[in-house]
Amino acid sequence: MKAEVTPREGLRCGLRERKKRRTRDALIRAALELCTEQGYDRTTIDEIAEAVDVSQRTFFRYFTTKEDVVFAVQETVEARFLEALQARPAAETPLEALRNAVLLAWDDLGQVIESIIPVELHMRTYQMIESTPGLVAAHLRRSCELEELIAGVIARREGLDPAADPRPRVVVAAFSGVMRLSGRLWGEAGECSVESIRAVTEGHLDQIVPAIAGEWRKTAH
Repeated sequence: MKAEVTPREGLRCGLRERKKRRTRDALIRAALELCTEQGYDRTTIDEIAEAVDVSQRTFFRYFTTKEDVVFAVQETVEARFLEALQARPAAETPLEALRNAVLLAWDDLGQVIESIIPVELHMRTYQMIESTPGLVAAHLRRSCELEELIAGVIARREGLDPAADPRPRVVVAAFSGVMRLSGRLWGEAGECSVESIRAVTEGHLDQIVPAIAGEWRKTAH
């Protein structure tokens, strides 16, 4: 028989969890501040831990590597996107569901990010990732893993087997390619707001169908 948790024990558990959350968030913020200011490669785990006044051992209780802490907020954003995608109406086509889910995620992004770090710091981190070769490679690897998850969601929505039917992976590949392009163009423009990246993303997502199905060639008059 499972023992009941007393109110005092529940309070202690709640306090411990909040303290752990505060420590984790502090490590994320310190890591991103240091990495965006002095560069990812020049920032050490010892510096991150020291900035939060914890030991290196404590850092490794929360994160396996420096890369993991840099992408921690991004993983939270991606989880929010997957939740939004799974909740899209069944009547939407796969591409409509992907587009609407990502735009909904961007609408809620500020609140999601600000529960951990300032939005401005997240935007600077995104630009740092795009300008750091090692992080670009890590981002691509992580994106491939995310694409498999997204393709699985799309396949389940449509009642398909992604191992036998290539369409879920194809539509996700097109979607992901446009997302990467939008992020790169946004970063190159030097903007640093949720509104600006949302606008760039929406504009490019709306061009997927015309780019695939449309006639591009200009005829002579």
